[in-house]
Amino acid sequence: MGRTRVVLLEAVEGLGGPGDVVEVAGGYARNYLLPRGLALPATEGNVRHARSVREARAKKAERERNRALELASQLERMRVVIKAKAGEGGRLFGSITTQHVVEAVAAAGGPILDRRRIQLLQPIRSTGTHEARVQLHPEVEARLTLLVQGE
Repeated sequence: MGRTRVVLLEAVEGLGGPGDVVEVAGGYARNYLLPRGLALPATEGNVRHARSVREARAKKAERERNRALELASQLERMRVVIKAKAGEGGRLFGSITTQHVVEAVAAAGGPILDRRRIQLLQPIRSTGTHEARVQLHPEVEARLTLLVQGE
């Protein structure tokens, strides 16, 4: 049994992603990858098609990264105000959550964010200026300045 070159159609753990040309054991290709539709034989036409798939995937990733960079600069310029009930000395009744941040950004005219992508550096339990991080892309993170005011 020799080695066989195949073009992956889907991501396969330990091998690669869609469009990658890899060399695997003949039996693995014949008995697992090909029957399950995870790969195609690496013919000249399939390799050409794989190259175009990889290029399209790279262009899409670059577009998403650029969009995340634009969004990050927009968020960093924003002034986000959150109003909360506060007692003496600016101490809040409760704390500010990521959901409060999402609502405040939307109210300030910003984009709708996923609360799971927001990270508060420490619990916000007082009025004043605080900072949060927003993970917009695996390579792009925005710093968001929050102004918490008492009601």
